[in-house]
Amino acid sequence: MSAVQQFTTRDVAPSERARYWNDMAALRYAGSRVEAAYGEFTGRMWSWNIGPLAMLRPRTNPCRVLREPLPGSEHNLILHLQSRGHGTYSQGTQTAQLEPGDAVLCSTAAPYEIALSHHETLVIEFPRALIEASFGPLDHRLVQRLPGTSPSLRIFHDFLLSLWQQGYREEHHLGWEEEVARLFAGMLAMALHGADFEQAKRAQPEMASRVRAIVEARLQDPEFSVLNIAEACDISVRAVQKVFASMGTTPSAYIQERRLTRAGEKLLAYPEATITQIAFDHGFNDSAYFSRCFRRRNSMTPREFRALRDDTGEGSPQS
Repeated sequence: MSAVQQFTTRDVAPSERARYWNDMAALRYAGSRVEAAYGEFTGRMWSWNIGPLAMLRPRTNPCRVLREPLPGSEHNLILHLQSRGHGTYSQGTQTAQLEPGDAVLCSTAAPYEIALSHHETLVIEFPRALIEASFGPLDHRLVQRLPGTSPSLRIFHDFLLSLWQQGYREEHHLGWEEEVARLFAGMLAMALHGADFEQAKRAQPEMASRVRAIVEARLQDPEFSVLNIAEACDISVRAVQKVFASMGTTPSAYIQERRLTRAGEKLLAYPEATITQIAFDHGFNDSAYFSRCFRRRNSMTPREFRALRDDTGEGSPQS
C-alpha cells in the first residue's frame, strides 16, 4: 500500500498551473489532461493506491477533463463519485449529468470527457474483473448515472470517505489491501443493485399507468395474460409482477377485477344484452364461471344485480 500523496497549484505561477497539474496527473492517471474553463486554473489532488485500486481525490475550479486510452494498457473501469459540484460525463454516444452524491462508471478503453464546475470528486480506477466476477458484465452500465438518492450508494460513498481517513496510517495488517479490494467490489455491486431499485421506483408510476391501459384494452381477450403485458411493455414477467405488487395486487387478480367491474357496468347500461353475451364480451368463455366469480365479488348473481337496479334505480357501489 502506498502512502497518500498530495499536490496543489497554490505555489505555482498562474500561467503554469494547468501544465503543472497535467504533468502531475499524468504520473498518476496516464492519458488524462485538464483544460481550464475560464482561463486560470487552480486545483488540489490527493492520490493513493490500495492494491488494485488507484484512488484520486481531485478538487478544482471549473474545468474540462479529457482522457485518452493508452495503447496496450489494461482495460479498467473508472468510478467517479461526485462529492461536490456538478459534472457532465461523456463517452461515445452516452452522457450522464451528475449532481452531488451521484456516481458514474466509465471505461479506460475509449476516450471520455468531463465538464466540471467547482468540484470535489472521488475517482477510483480498478480492473473490470474485480467487479464483473461477482456482478457480471458491466458494458450496459457504463456512463449511466447512479443516483445519490440510493441508500446503497450513500453507504458506499461513506465507505470511500472513511477509507480515505485511513490513508495517513502507514501500518495495516497483512492482507489488508486484498480485503479492502474485495469489500470495494462487494459494496460497488450493492450500489449498482441499489441504483436499479431506485430506477424501478421512479419508473413504477409511469409503468403502472401503461400496464393499466393495456389491461383495459385487452379485457375481452380470454387468452390475455401477464405474458402479453410483459411483451407489450418489453419487460420481464417478473417486472410486471412487481408493478402489480406496488399496486397491492397480482396480475390475474387485477385483470379479473377489471373484467367483473366492466361487466357490472354493462349489465346496468345494456339491459337488453344477455348475461352470456356480457360474459363473453369481457373475456369469460364460460357464463357459469362468470356468474360464480361475479357472485363471489358482489354477493349476488348477475341476474340479481340487474334486478336490484330495476327495483331501486341504484347499482352496487362495487360496480
